[in-house]
Amino acid sequence: QVQLVESGGGLVQAGGSLRLSCAASGSINSINAMGWYRQAPGKQRDLVAIISNDGSTTYVDSVKGRFTISRDNAKNTVYLQMNSLRPEDTAVYYCYARIKPWGHVRSYDYWGQGTQVTVSS
Repeated sequence: QVQLVESGGGLVQAGGSLRLSCAASGSINSINAMGWYRQAPGKQRDLVAIISNDGSTTYVDSVKGRFTISRDNAKNTVYLQMNSLRPEDTAVYYCYARIKPWGHVRSYDYWGQGTQVTVSS
């Protein structure tokens, strides 16, 4: 079994910062992409940022220059440093990873349980 466990959400004032972490554990052979999605009330879940296993990154335009995604492959962990937060960043943030478990020939998509980020104005 594979699990993604997130931490680091909370309440912050506009202009503040938060750092999200997500650790993958279990029967992991290899991890390809890792990333973060978010879902605001009444909206669909959208990509925020993603990082490949070679370190290349992609960001949604609205967070470029404010958010930074990184990963520690030795710890199977992905981070999201969020600076200059805005009220419109308020959402549940979900960790994502594309993982090949031991004993499997293909990779699967895994999701964390979600962590709430609330930015007050």
